[in-house]
Amino acid sequence: MTTTSAEPTTAPPSMPALAAGLVPLLRGNAARTEEDRRVAEENITALAEADLLRLTVPRRFGGAEADIRTFLEVSSELARGCGSTAWVATLVNVCNWITGLFPERAQREVWGDDPGARVCGVLAPTATSRAVEGGLVVTGRWGFASGCLHSQWAVLGVPVVDASGEQIDQGVALVPLTELTIEDTWYVAGMRGTGSNTLVADEVFVPDHRIMSVTEGVQGVYPTEHKDETLYRSALVPVLALVLAGPQLGLARAGLELVTASLAKGKGISYTFYERAAEAPSTQMQIAEAAQLIDTAALHMLRAADDIDTWAAKPEYMPLLIRARVRMDTGYVARRSREALDLLLSVQGAGSFAEANPMQRIWRDQETGSRHAVVNPAISTELYGRALLGIEQQVTPLI
Repeated sequence: MTTTSAEPTTAPPSMPALAAGLVPLLRGNAARTEEDRRVAEENITALAEADLLRLTVPRRFGGAEADIRTFLEVSSELARGCGSTAWVATLVNVCNWITGLFPERAQREVWGDDPGARVCGVLAPTATSRAVEGGLVVTGRWGFASGCLHSQWAVLGVPVVDASGEQIDQGVALVPLTELTIEDTWYVAGMRGTGSNTLVADEVFVPDHRIMSVTEGVQGVYPTEHKDETLYRSALVPVLALVLAGPQLGLARAGLELVTASLAKGKGISYTFYERAAEAPSTQMQIAEAAQLIDTAALHMLRAADDIDTWAAKPEYMPLLIRARVRMDTGYVARRSREALDLLLSVQGAGSFAEANPMQRIWRDQETGSRHAVVNPAISTELYGRALLGIEQQVTPLI
């Protein structure tokens, strides 16, 4: 009697592995992305085909509904190839996550007919609102709308007012891009390829079901009816802050890869007897310290991601002290990543700043992205210190 064994099965690649596989493509398109001031369409297509722009879309609409740790692992991998592409993917995915907090009716308007629809956003309430029956009429301008060139919807910060015009809350409005205009305003030193232009609304009606309270959201009260979906129980501000750390870490890793590859080719140290810089103890020590700083950043980032995922699975909301620590971790990742890149630039030397050298783009991207207002290490340190000391008066409600 003969027997046949079952054919071996191969597990599909993980989403971080899919992201890592796109690094050569993104790296090859990085200069063009920067020159065009928008992510190369080839990159967007590749991300979409790998489902890496639907990380946080609910499974109900065919999305991955991935946890925050996976989200960060993906974005840090993408940044090894192109900081701007990673930043856009990060902002689209986090705005998709915000959309998952809205009522089912609003979610269906976004993804019901187009499961691949993408959402960009700016949460700063740089607008005016007028209360009308069934919703608000909104006029405003929202700068730095990363991903707006590749999205169909936007989540925008708005003041929520009553019939008398008095502000009673701060909200987030979900608006189709067909009702907005995009002003070409993104002329910057770093992250040039993100196309983070300005969105403009002129008397746009937003129905009530597409307006979410930020005040309630900060406390974990979301209007989604799907309370069993763990991802959409994640703490609002910790998610909004921490996702920005992924590209920071990835850019630092890209710098380390670039410099070590250069050293492997036998680069020397000018005006010294070292014909090979890799043989110099000073080089070895700086490379080791940079790698350790990157590892330190990764450990803090993943601890914070695990904090978010763990608390999302619990019946109670993440406590303020842990939320403050996640803000602190976010700033810490940015600081350590910048420090690592600074060491790597010193190893590489002044040649790092030649326009033909990718290091100068990595440096500019990190210097720009790491100074996002929500990342601000000084503010994050202050609010965490206040939380540790039990001081009720905080420096921001966004914790």
